[in-house]
Amino acid sequence: MVTFIGEFNLKIDAKGRLVFPSALKKQINSSAQDSFVIKEDLFEKCLVLYPMEEWERQNSILRKKLNPFNAKHNMFLRGFAKGAAELSLDGSSRLLIPKRLLDYANIDKEVVLAGQNGKIEIWSKDQYEALFSQEIDYSDLAAEVIGDSLNPEA
Repeated sequence: MVTFIGEFNLKIDAKGRLVFPSALKKQINSSAQDSFVIKEDLFEKCLVLYPMEEWERQNSILRKKLNPFNAKHNMFLRGFAKGAAELSLDGSSRLLIPKRLLDYANIDKEVVLAGQNGKIEIWSKDQYEALFSQEIDYSDLAAEVIGDSLNPEA
């Protein structure tokens, strides 16, 4: 699994294309650099971009843990895949993002690509800045989320 590093401020052209940063492309396994899945995020009004290899890994995990004949599992699977589309880089290293997904994330012209574990979040620049304008006590958040479960010896 790739841990993407970096934040990139980009512009979307009138057709809904953005130039994929070469710094992110270099972080992807060379055999899968041009194929992606993009989808709506489950928690925020942003988009999530997975390299195809990571998308397949995520789905493999879900297939092992979830039963599609269980109504709640099926509801989660439906939400996880909501809005998903397969994308490829064109000859100019651009991604064409479907208009319905741009509309979902309120993306107009300026976007932020934010690297995460195994995925890249795509945000409207305004919404991304608003997210981080909130005062968050990261030490309290870390204690709540991680607690004392980190064991550097493990």
